[in-house]
Amino acid sequence: MDLNAYQQAALRTAATKDTPNEVFHLLLGLVGETGEIAEKAKKIIRDHDSDFAQWDRDDLAKELGDTLWYLAVLADHFGLPLADVAELNIKKLADRQQRGALGGSGDDR
Repeated sequence: MDLNAYQQAALRTAATKDTPNEVFHLLLGLVGETGEIAEKAKKIIRDHDSDFAQWDRDDLAKELGDTLWYLAVLADHFGLPLADVAELNIKKLADRQQRGALGGSGDDR
């Protein structure tokens, strides 16, 4: 599925932009969903000796999908097509790779 088509489909189940505190709802939802993924990863480390082959792939796909939904709706809230966000990210990473700056920290490396 095309990223912009996904974003438009996600918006069919989203609250309107003028809903009070909607940006906070979206931000907290995004953090919450990524936190659920991290929590499940922690349990694999703790209970399965870091054997990520034990991860329930269907469950992971659902959690990643929830994260993608929040990301898509949040991007739209600020007028950003999801495909543009993805393209910008790939260009940024390719530039860092070309300059040998993938490692390290900081947004402007």
